[in-house]
Amino acid sequence: MKVTDTSDLWWKSAVIYCLDVETFMDWNADGVGDFAGLANRLDYLAELGVTCVWLMPFYPTPDRDDGYDIIDFYGVDPRLGHFGDLVEVIRIARDRGMRVIADLVINHTSDKHPWFKAARSSKTNPYRDYYVWRDSPPTGDGAPVFPDQETSNWQLDEKTGQYYQHVFYKHQPDLNITNPLVRDEIAKVMGFWLQLGLSGFRVDAVPFLLDESGVIDGSRLLPDPHGYLRSLRSFLGRRSGDGVLLGEVNLPREEQELFFGGVEGDELTMQFDFISMQNMYLSLARQDASALIAALQSRPAGSPDSQWANFVRNHDELSLDKLSDAERQEVFAAFGPEERMQVYGRGLVRRLPPMLDGDPRRIRLVYSLLFSMPGTPVLFYGEEIGMGENLDAEGRMAVRTPMQWSSGATGGFSAARPSRLRNAVVTGGYAPEHVNVEEQRRDPSSLYSFIRMLVQHYRNAPEFGWGAFSVLPVESSSVLAHSLTWNDRQVVVLHNFAASPVTVPLDLGRAHAGCELSELLTGESTRADASGRATVALDGYGFTWLRVIPEGERLQY
Repeated sequence: MKVTDTSDLWWKSAVIYCLDVETFMDWNADGVGDFAGLANRLDYLAELGVTCVWLMPFYPTPDRDDGYDIIDFYGVDPRLGHFGDLVEVIRIARDRGMRVIADLVINHTSDKHPWFKAARSSKTNPYRDYYVWRDSPPTGDGAPVFPDQETSNWQLDEKTGQYYQHVFYKHQPDLNITNPLVRDEIAKVMGFWLQLGLSGFRVDAVPFLLDESGVIDGSRLLPDPHGYLRSLRSFLGRRSGDGVLLGEVNLPREEQELFFGGVEGDELTMQFDFISMQNMYLSLARQDASALIAALQSRPAGSPDSQWANFVRNHDELSLDKLSDAERQEVFAAFGPEERMQVYGRGLVRRLPPMLDGDPRRIRLVYSLLFSMPGTPVLFYGEEIGMGENLDAEGRMAVRTPMQWSSGATGGFSAARPSRLRNAVVTGGYAPEHVNVEEQRRDPSSLYSFIRMLVQHYRNAPEFGWGAFSVLPVESSSVLAHSLTWNDRQVVVLHNFAASPVTVPLDLGRAHAGCELSELLTGESTRADASGRATVALDGYGFTWLRVIPEGERLQY
């Protein structure tokens, strides 16, 4: 599938901001964030430069997995508000130039969902086949996703004497996509929310959605599971010509390419680049750019209509599963040496600033990378002010703490007593008295002001989202130098991963003889010589964004 109208590809140069409604802003002082609170903070997001708000699950839920255990795909959890509140958020966001996407969690339901309650009532119930059942668990089954919580992917249902599959928690039974009725239900769910005004979905755990390994009846298997993913993309296109499917696919590169649909680009619109993210942390730990360079160069070419989503931190653990055991231990030693900072043997439950000991040079280096690597940047709420984590919280909840709007016991998140908050506010050096929106918005030297500046320059330079990427050879292993070229426009970006300053000779080639290199972030400039060579000095953990302006031309946005 080829898209020729580039105006439909808004996500190629978007700034995506992920938030959990229940931890963002509490407007009715009950200790839980709500849509009314979010509506009153949309101007803040517009000011930051956000163009797409990604909502974590807001559906009715028993809340045993922070909302990812859903009992009604068509509802709004009453703790967060009602449909009118959600529609108002979508409307205001559109008025402010922002789109809204939401989590699409369709590989499982809650065990309290009416479908599953009916399915487990008897083996002959019409909803029985909505889930995956066996008389006994298969041998050689894969390891549980959460090995500290589950010992198997199968759970015995005592009433019917059969086991149901649950790749995640036992209270989240897997849906059976080989059942055409389930596939119809998923399409209805997508159509419902698109009709309500969403611009697409972040699709949870995509590989598990397409996994049919637990199904016994081979005649029921889909001829091509990826054909089902293509059908979802096609459905999205029919219902919303410019909608997006942003997929969570933490797999090796060759398998990631399959989920894009290869050169056709007819499956997922976007994918998170887990491999580059993990290697970025390895490069930070080593103060050597080589690991990140190799990861970026390993990206499959795919379709020009596909896009990578870059991120520093997300709402789950910081997974390092694609690194070798030795590499993972390097990152653990550098950024999470304590056992309580690690989880599942594969990841960290920390936010970036504490991992980097609050060093503003390294923190700014990382966010400069986020906005200048080829692809679309995704921020997790609170990153723009440098929020920390709560290591007293369990597992992933360490980074899902209330947004810190101002100083005070609840960080301006709620007027309720701190004891009424579902998640405790961060304490210590990253408590609201030290890290909050109110103070940073007034401080031109704050992290908030810096990230807002990055957003502005990123949005003024379409090369970052659209450009052809290439790594430039440099002598220093601590430096990542890359260029992005689009429509005869070019930017060159350099990042120094080491604490020591470095001078970088750049050879842009004779075609760039005498060109001006204009620094987008500072306004300074230098000029290449008659051979297209220039020298760039970088401080320790320094970086620069250079617009290449041919001799005799002027800087244009």
